[in-house]
Amino acid sequence: MNKNIFTSSKTGDKCVYVKHPSGLDIYICEMDGFSTVEALFGTKYGSINTMFKMRDDKEYTVVPEGIAHFLEHKLFENEDCDVFELYAKTGASGNAYTSFDRTCYLFSCSKNYQESLKILLDFVQKPYFTKASVDKEQGIIGQEIQMTNDNPEWRVFFNMLRCMYHNHPVKIDIAGTIESIAQIDADLLYKCYNTFYNLNNMVLSIAGNVKIDEVLAICDEYLKPCEDKGLETVFPDEPETIVKSEIYEKQPVGTPIFHIGYKCTPCNERERLEKNVAMCIASSLITDASSDMYQRLLKDGTLNSTFGGEIFCGDGYFSVIFAGESSDPVKVRDSIANEIKKISENGIPEKDFQRIKKSMYGAMIRQLNNVEAVASMMLGAHMAGTSPYDMIDMISEMTSDKVLEYIRTELSEDKLVMSVVEETEND
Repeated sequence: MNKNIFTSSKTGDKCVYVKHPSGLDIYICEMDGFSTVEALFGTKYGSINTMFKMRDDKEYTVVPEGIAHFLEHKLFENEDCDVFELYAKTGASGNAYTSFDRTCYLFSCSKNYQESLKILLDFVQKPYFTKASVDKEQGIIGQEIQMTNDNPEWRVFFNMLRCMYHNHPVKIDIAGTIESIAQIDADLLYKCYNTFYNLNNMVLSIAGNVKIDEVLAICDEYLKPCEDKGLETVFPDEPETIVKSEIYEKQPVGTPIFHIGYKCTPCNERERLEKNVAMCIASSLITDASSDMYQRLLKDGTLNSTFGGEIFCGDGYFSVIFAGESSDPVKVRDSIANEIKKISENGIPEKDFQRIKKSMYGAMIRQLNNVEAVASMMLGAHMAGTSPYDMIDMISEMTSDKVLEYIRTELSEDKLVMSVVEETEND
C-alpha cells in the first residue's frame, strides 16, 4: 500500500492517507503527546440519498425516507450481542450518527484502541436484520419521530428548509416519517446496506495516540475486499426559487424562536469550500458581537445572546442561516436584509474583515490540538472531495473582495425565508 502524506503548509501538521486494497479510504493522524484516540468509520450515505443505482442497474431504486437512519440503528445489533457491550469491555465510548449526507460509527478511548478498532471494523461489516428486529425498531424510531415533532428547535429548522426547497430531500426529516419507516423491511435494509456500505463508498478516519502501521495491520486483518459497483446517486431537479418566504408554527415556547435563511446556489468540492469560508465570514459580519446591527438589536431587547449564524451545505443544497430568539423576528429579518444591502453597496470594512478572518483562522488552528476535531476534519474533508488541510489554506487566502462578491451574488432578498415557532396562545 502506498502511503500519501498530507501536510499543512501553514502549520506543518501531517496525516497519512492510504487507499486500502479492500477499497476503503483511510486517514491516520499520529498526534504525539496525546493520550486519547478518536476513530470514525463512515459511509457517504445519509437521509438525502433516497434514489440510486449501480453501474449494472437499468433503473434507479427509490427507497423510503429515513432508511439511512433506520439502518444505522439496526447495525449496532448483531446475532450474538449488542455492540455497546463489546465496547464496555475495552473501555471505549461508542456512538453513531446519521446526517443528511453521511452515516458514521465512532469510538473514543484512552486505552486498548486496537481492540476497539477491531470491534468497529467488525460490526459495521456484519449486518444482521430480521423481521422481528425490524418491527421492533419501527416502534422505537416512531417514538423518536414523534418526540422531534414536539421539539421547537427541530421544527423551526425543518420548516425553514421546507420554505426553501421544492423537491430536494434535504427538506425531509432525517428519521423520515411514521408512514415512510413503515415501508422498511429486512430485504430493503440489506439492499441499502450492500449498496452504500461497500468499502469503496466508505472512509476510516483515526487520530490521536495511534501508530500508522498498527492501524493498517488491523485493517488488513478485518477489511473484506469489495468490488466497486459504480454507485450513482441522483436528486430531483431543484428550482432556484424558494417555495415561500415565511412560515409560522405554534409550540409551547417562552420566547419565539426563528431561523432566517438565504437559499444559495449549490456547488461541489473546492468551490463549495471556498463559498463556505466566504459565507462564514459574511454571516459573522452580521452576528459578530461587535457589529452595529447586533449591538443595536441587543440594546433594544429585540435579540439576545442566542443569536448566531451557520452555513448549511451539501450535495445539491447550500444556505446561510441566522437563528435565535426574538419577540420580533420580522424586525430581525428586515435588519439582516438591510445590513446585507448596506454591505453590498458600501463594501466590507477591512478591519472587520481581518478581525473575523483571524478569529476563524485561530479557531481552525486550535482544532488541530483536539483529537476528536482532527478525526472529524479528515473524514469531513474526504466526504466533501477536498484534502484535510484545505480549509486552513482557504481561510488564509480569502479576501474581502471575494466575500463581497459572494454576498452580492448569493444573498438575494428573493431567496430569503423566515421560519418562526411562537408561543401557543392561552385558552
